[in-house]
Amino acid sequence: MLVGIPKEIKTHEYRVGMVPSRLREMVERGHEAVVQSGAGAAIGFDDDAYRAAGAEIAGQAAEVFERAGMIVKVKEPQPDECAMLRPGQILFTYLHLAADKPQTEALLKSGCTAIAYETVTDRHGGLPLLAPMSEVAGRMSAQVGAHCLEKEQGGSGVLLPGVSGVSAGKVVVIGGGVAGANAARMALGLEARVVIIEKSLERLGELDALFGPRLDAVYSTMEAIESHVVEADLVIGSVLLPGAAAPKLVTRDMVRRMRPGSVIVDIAIDQGGCCETSRPTTHADPTYVEEGVVHYCVTNMPGAVARTSTFALNNATLPRALALADKGVMQALADDEHLRAGLNVHAGKLTCGPVAEALGLPYTSPEDALGL
Repeated sequence: MLVGIPKEIKTHEYRVGMVPSRLREMVERGHEAVVQSGAGAAIGFDDDAYRAAGAEIAGQAAEVFERAGMIVKVKEPQPDECAMLRPGQILFTYLHLAADKPQTEALLKSGCTAIAYETVTDRHGGLPLLAPMSEVAGRMSAQVGAHCLEKEQGGSGVLLPGVSGVSAGKVVVIGGGVAGANAARMALGLEARVVIIEKSLERLGELDALFGPRLDAVYSTMEAIESHVVEADLVIGSVLLPGAAAPKLVTRDMVRRMRPGSVIVDIAIDQGGCCETSRPTTHADPTYVEEGVVHYCVTNMPGAVARTSTFALNNATLPRALALADKGVMQALADDEHLRAGLNVHAGKLTCGPVAEALGLPYTSPEDALGL
C-alpha cells in the first residue's frame, strides 16, 4: 500500500502523522510512502530524514492525497483536505465528528473510509489511541491553567502552590479518566488543593488508591459540581463520552458565580466542551473572558508540545496503521473488532452511533456497512 503523510494545516499544529523511524517500519514491510515536503520540519525532521526512511517527497498536499491509498494524519481534515479525499481511500486520524457536522457531511460525501483514533478500543475497554494525547492534555492543563491565573493573562493573581502563610489555590478536575488523572497529578505536584469529581465508583476507588489523602475524590452530582466549581481558582474539564458530544456539566450560572479572574481549561472542547461558556480556540488566540472567568479551550492542546506528542501518538497508532496496510482495510477491520470500533465513515455511511445521535444523522453499523 502507498501511505501518504500530509503536512498538518490546522492553526499552530506541528505534529505529524508519522515520524521517519515509524515510517521506516512501513517501508520495511514492503509498503511505499509519500510525504509532503516540510511535514515534520517543525519538530526536527527534515525531508532528508524521510528520504532516508524510504519515503518519496511531494511538494504539495494534492499529490499526497491523489497518490496515497491511506492518509495518516493527526488532526481532523480541514475543508480543503476533505475535498481531496476519494472513494475507497483510507483516512486514519483524529476526527471528533460529534461536534462537527460540516466535516461529517464532507467525509460522507467523499466516499472515503474514515477511521477515528479516538473511538478505537482495546480488550480492556480503553481508548488506546486517545490515551496518549489525553495524558499530554491532562498534564498540560494544570500548567496552562497556572499560567492563565497570572494577572497579565487576565487571571486573579493566584499562585497555585501558595506560599508560607498563604493558602494554596483550589483546582477542581471534572472527570477522572486518563486526562483527569494526569491533570490531578500535575496539580498535586504544584502543591495545589485538588478535588476530582467522577461518577464511576470503581474509578473513584482507583483514584483514591493512586493518590491517597492528597486528593479529594468526590462522587459526581450536580450539587457536588456546583459547590466545588464556584469555589475553584482553576476548573479543568476532562469529561469523555467516547465518540459523543461532551455533556454540559458546568452551567453559565456556575461560571458567573466563580471569583473574577478564575480559570477554566476545557480539555473536552474537541467534543464540544463540558462547560456552557466554552467555545473552541486556537494556539494563536488561546483564551477569552466570559462571565469574568478566563477560558482556555484550545482544540489541539497537545500541538503545543508537538515533538513529545507526536512520538507518544505514533507509538500507539503504528501497529494499527501496519495492520491496515498489511491486510487492507476490509480484512483488517473484519479481523479486529477494536479497530472496527474506530470506523466512523465508510462509503457514504455514518458508522459511529454516538456521532449519528449527536448530529441527528442516519446510522449504519460498521458490520452492515462493511458487509460482514
